[in-house]
Amino acid sequence: MPPKGLDYESLNENVKKVQYAVRGELYLRASELQKEGKKIIFTNVGNPHALGQKPLSFPRQVVALCQAPFLLDDPNVGLIFPADAISRAKHYLSITTGGLGAYSDSRGIPGVRKEVAEFIERRDGYPSDPELIYLTDGASKGVMQILNTIIRGEGDGVLVPVPQYPLYSAAISLFGGSLVPYYLEETANWGLDLNNLRQSVAQARSKGITVRAMVIINPGNPTGQCLSEANLREILNFCFHEGLVLLGDEVYQQNIYQDERPFISARKVLMGMGLPISKEVQLVSFHTVSKGYWGECGQRGGYFEMTNIPPQTVDEIYKVASIALSPNVPAQIFMGLMVNPPKPGDISYEQFVRESKGILESLRRRARIMTDGFNNCRNIVCNFTEGAMYSFPQIRLPPRAIEAAKRAGKVADVFYCLKLLEATGISTVPGSGFGQKEGVFHLRTTILPAEEDMPAIMDSFKKFNDEFMEQYEDHRGYSRM
Repeated sequence: MPPKGLDYESLNENVKKVQYAVRGELYLRASELQKEGKKIIFTNVGNPHALGQKPLSFPRQVVALCQAPFLLDDPNVGLIFPADAISRAKHYLSITTGGLGAYSDSRGIPGVRKEVAEFIERRDGYPSDPELIYLTDGASKGVMQILNTIIRGEGDGVLVPVPQYPLYSAAISLFGGSLVPYYLEETANWGLDLNNLRQSVAQARSKGITVRAMVIINPGNPTGQCLSEANLREILNFCFHEGLVLLGDEVYQQNIYQDERPFISARKVLMGMGLPISKEVQLVSFHTVSKGYWGECGQRGGYFEMTNIPPQTVDEIYKVASIALSPNVPAQIFMGLMVNPPKPGDISYEQFVRESKGILESLRRRARIMTDGFNNCRNIVCNFTEGAMYSFPQIRLPPRAIEAAKRAGKVADVFYCLKLLEATGISTVPGSGFGQKEGVFHLRTTILPAEEDMPAIMDSFKKFNDEFMEQYEDHRGYSRM
């Protein structure tokens, strides 16, 4: 009897190739331990509200009123909701056809796309066209939509920074393309070396791969670095000369924890480079409500903006977006509120600033506590988290630990992270899930646990690490970088 369509041996081979470490072996083991009653600190995924971050009041008030519009008819509504939240809810309901329960345009509500375009113009100083902005169910859906459009088969390659966020490796596998890694330089604070980029392209071409696009993650995930304007210029020049589409993953643009390198968008740099580059380089930029000080991961709101993409291609992308009928409508409202928050003079402005500043300042302190904590541990070295939500320390594993991992049938950093999980309840992601240089080991953890819990978490980590190193070292003082 032939295998049925959903029997394992007859599945799409691309599906079987997909690996997604953020929800992989460590996460599954952590979930098991949690069911057994162990307290688990899930630092494996950038999920702020799950680790205790409070939602911002104003957007939740507006969306609550949009979800339950009958509240607007209640004579006491003004006692519970501020007047500016009431007027924003009425505005959003007036630009939907049928409220939050009805499909929107496949590209997203035109009025919200206009708000996004105005935000981009304020941020970059160059006009943005709402017709070239598509709202999506989180940035991930947008990334997948664009990769699916670019990749024609395994002969098509996409340059991805390594270490990389596994969305890229997973999606490229799923669509049958080839990931072309370019390595970030850890000793140069995860900087990007153009020679390395050229080598990656030459190597891919020697294998018959057509390199079609390049991904940048700025600020970096999992590495936490911020790209300078000079670096972005080099990247855009490179894409111009190589004929590559640049995919700018800029979802952490609000998460900056130092003043030397503020966030600057790829689009702003591109527009400032002048002709012919500013009109030639194809750029797709992504943003979301899941990160920043919003942290609204479960709402699944995002957008992508297309720059210098031919009109016929935009039509094809629209056609594919239409298959899903409509992005999540409440999430579109969240996106509108993120790009157009309360302004000075609005009733909710002071509370909004107080809440958002409080979250960002705390994240800045947590980034420092975590980096310093790792650098105080034996055989661990960690670059400062300049931006995003993660620390990516290098674990200098002794040879005996690497041998013990081999005997257990595990990659060495998976072995370390499993031991850490069992001993402390801290659930991280091994560096091998993001890609790393041969023989080098890392782990990724978010900086999101509550600030008051952070010293205890770092103490618990240090105690585990020191005992682990003591157990597997032949002698004290194993080499550090």
